Amino acid sequence: MTHDQPASPTGRRERAVDVLVVGAGPAGLALASRLAATGEAGVEVVDREDEPGGVPRHCLHAGFGTRDLRRPMTGPAYALHWADAAVRAGATLRTGVTVTGWSGAPATDSLAVDVTSPAGLERITARAVVLATGARERPRSARLVPGTRPAGVLTTGELQRTVRLHRRPVGRRALVVGAESVSYSAARTLREAGVEVVAMVTELPHHQVSPATALDARLRHGVPLLVGTRVGELLGRGRLSGVALRRADGRSTTVACDTVVFTGDWIPDHELARLGGVTLDPATRGPAVDGAFRTDRAGLFAVGNLLRGIEPAGTAAREGLLAAGPVLRHLTDGAAPAARVPVQVEAPLRWITPSRLDPADPRVATGGFILRTESRLAPWSSLVVSRAGRELHRQRLVRGATPNRTLRLSAAWTTRVRAEDRDTGPVRISVEH
Repeated sequence: MTHDQPASPTGRRERAVDVLVVGAGPAGLALASRLAATGEAGVEVVDREDEPGGVPRHCLHAGFGTRDLRRPMTGPAYALHWADAAVRAGATLRTGVTVTGWSGAPATDSLAVDVTSPAGLERITARAVVLATGARERPRSARLVPGTRPAGVLTTGELQRTVRLHRRPVGRRALVVGAESVSYSAARTLREAGVEVVAMVTELPHHQVSPATALDARLRHGVPLLVGTRVGELLGRGRLSGVALRRADGRSTTVACDTVVFTGDWIPDHELARLGGVTLDPATRGPAVDGAFRTDRAGLFAVGNLLRGIEPAGTAAREGLLAAGPVLRHLTDGAAPAARVPVQVEAPLRWITPSRLDPADPRVATGGFILRTESRLAPWSSLVVSRAGRELHRQRLVRGATPNRTLRLSAAWTTRVRAEDRDTGPVRISVEH
């Protein structure tokens, strides 16, 4: 339920809600739709963008909804589906609202945030807060790419907004940095906008998408893929004139182009979580959560791509649906885990989510764990789960794995993490070839 209070002496209006969801992407909207549909709690969703839906709303290509909704949709249609579902279920959806920070110290039990919108300043206090702020690509500056600072340097998100939303030209010849799914999406957007894609480059020895996807993109777009190649320098004054490339064998070359698109290399949009005193996972840089999407701050949950960078929109939406149950249980009993066991990975694995387990309630609401690897894993390698030298689970990889592609681990072993063993160290996930 929502409760309005008189404005404070500072002019900030104060309100109270049952559940506040920060972020109107697939994860936040899906959670709001399921939670509001129960009729047990008032749900409000806020987002700083002017329209709900997150990244899919400016991805005009098809492929959304095939796994979670069982029908293919374009990105805008997918975004509209979840926005409509949340509103029909009874959730309040507010766009153009920016959460500027938390009210009070992170150590307090109060969950109150300060927001600003065209309506003015507000302070919203909630019984539970769900962070669904998503992820963003690292721009050129964060990748420490040297050179001048010309126009024509974009991320995939900036490219999509420029072409799809604002319908502005981006250039004539472009280089795409990256070779994962979103990279091929960027190449497709460029070609549809009449831009020649001169090449795609990746530092890895191979692309990171399914062979069918990569082959289809190369056949349709004729885009050469340069592996073992990195961007050495950006060239040009005023407008980009070229990109200096460095090959793994020491060779170098310069590609003439007026546009470069940096794709992938996702990082969680974790500023609000960090300001709230939430423990961040050192590997993903997203909030460390357990199988019920609980952070280590009571009543504060995190879902979707905020947890680890990018996964498909359907994965984020599914997590939002699954998190509704734990949020509702918190509203009922307010219980927080007494202790949480870290789940850690060893090289060549990069990270895992969830990265915590509650020994007293080891259920993993996602139905399993999501991992990424930093190098190719051959078929029939094994993921080995152990704790304090005791093997808990072993899972064979029938199809192998490559960097920047999802790898899943069963949660069948979680019930073997006993509460009485909580002082024996973390659970470790390793690879045996």
